[in-house]
Amino acid sequence: MVKELMNGLAVLGILASAGCIAGHPRFDHLALEDSRLIDLTHAFGTDTIVWPTEHDFRLVVQQEGETPGGYYYASNRLEMAEHGGTHIDAPIHFARGGQTLDQIPIERLVGAGVRIDVSAQCARDRDYRITIQDFEQWEATHERIPNRAIVLVDTGFARFWPSRQDYLGTELKGPEGVRALHFPGVHPEAAAWLARERQIKAVGIDTASIDYGQSTGFETHVALLSRNVPVFENLGDLRNLPGLGFEVIALPMKIAGGTGGPLRVIAVLPPAY
Repeated sequence: MVKELMNGLAVLGILASAGCIAGHPRFDHLALEDSRLIDLTHAFGTDTIVWPTEHDFRLVVQQEGETPGGYYYASNRLEMAEHGGTHIDAPIHFARGGQTLDQIPIERLVGAGVRIDVSAQCARDRDYRITIQDFEQWEATHERIPNRAIVLVDTGFARFWPSRQDYLGTELKGPEGVRALHFPGVHPEAAAWLARERQIKAVGIDTASIDYGQSTGFETHVALLSRNVPVFENLGDLRNLPGLGFEVIALPMKIAGGTGGPLRVIAVLPPAY
């Protein structure tokens, strides 16, 4: 994971030195050491929220303590679902024959970010679905969502983590838990619009699914993943991000044949912020 993060930073550095990051002049001479880095990842642990039908995350201690050789040694084993905690959905997750996790081009995971704040709408309605009009309203206040951007949808629900009741709307597990889910998501028409009209690289959200909790057909997943648009779910707090003018680096574990996997995602803000 560290090696992949450093590779992502190297990519960003190359783009910055070439003065070609998403057309933002303020990044032309970006020095990472002077930039502000914001971690958008929930830590994985015993309180990690997973889908009601998935097994909880487990960190199993295999070795911890002094060895006969006279040195301290610690080693653990991970047991986790691909789609638990802060993670990525690869296209194959909902698109037959789609890209597996290791096949997603790294260029789709690094790029200019925009934050769409819909927290007010979601505070009024836990089952809110973000619309094309929400995106157009954001554009009227800021600017056109740049082509090839990474869109982060801020519902405000990250503040509920790690309370399953507050975050998911239920503490139930199994099929009953799935039926009791209540949280916001993106309307499938709005998702298709982002992919078609703005040609976005990827989209992320601070809820357990890009589809709203009561979805039964997962049409938003299909709309995005069938177009090879990766999805980031269970993002951390997005409130400290500006509307635009930052970069996103989202590097998952590179799992051969994976339908998804744990994701470490950060935002890179210029020194001015």
